[in-house]
Amino acid sequence: MEMMDYGNGLNPTWCKGCGHFSVLRSLQTAAARMNIPREMLAVVSGIGCSGRISGYMNAYSFHSVHGRSLPVAQGIKLANPELTVVAAGGDGDGFAIGTSHTVHAIRRNINMTYIVMNNQVYGLTKGHVSPVSHQGFKTKTTPEGAVDMPVDPGLLALGSGVSFYAQGFSAQQDELIELIKKAIEHPGFSLVQVFSPCVTYNKVNTYQWFREHLKSVEDIRNTDSSDYIGAVELLKETKGLCTGVIFQNKEKKCYEELHQETKESNLVKETPQISEELFQQLTKKFSL
Repeated sequence: MEMMDYGNGLNPTWCKGCGHFSVLRSLQTAAARMNIPREMLAVVSGIGCSGRISGYMNAYSFHSVHGRSLPVAQGIKLANPELTVVAAGGDGDGFAIGTSHTVHAIRRNINMTYIVMNNQVYGLTKGHVSPVSHQGFKTKTTPEGAVDMPVDPGLLALGSGVSFYAQGFSAQQDELIELIKKAIEHPGFSLVQVFSPCVTYNKVNTYQWFREHLKSVEDIRNTDSSDYIGAVELLKETKGLCTGVIFQNKEKKCYEELHQETKESNLVKETPQISEELFQQLTKKFSL
């Protein structure tokens, strides 16, 4: 399989230079390197600039409503466990209107991947503050600067019990491709946050800004990725500005596995026996 096998020929309508182009190409390349058949891949997206990504994939695609990509994606995965299911959305989708779905998807640990394209602004609605915008961030809706404390996606994910969490940068495509591959291969719910600059409405968190502030996990980590406390300390130390696999728990069982175990344990081992006399008594008792 080649990367272009997963493209459907439509030209994305994103602004020139948008980080989402790289996310799309990284997802397509990861799928190609993993040789995932197109008919076995489902991509579900929400609303916003990021929500358009499903429409550019040559695979099963579903463009859902704002903040609701995860319920749809989880339903698809449970209905057809053989599919590789990837949900995609923006920071508003995942950490504002869809926050509860993100938390409970993490809690369930269904075997699927969620890619969040974080540009720290609502771009599709012409640029206003998002739940991850920094305090003081000026937009059309916050002309004097945002006063809200931003959500920390990494700490939110870890606090909710995520079994795989990684962060990438759209300008570092080679690393992002590998992160998406690792996320898809992970046996459980995997969350990949991508710093994906909005070149039109966010003039603060630019490509250059991220290049100056992001650090590689490999350069600063003293522990392996299975160390939960180490992952929390890493995010606090870098203020969330790092790329790589932050945390991975391969031992945590996914929802499908737990559900199957419960189902098997509740199966009746032997066919219950009932006498004709008892059957007649029961039917007489409950007959009208």
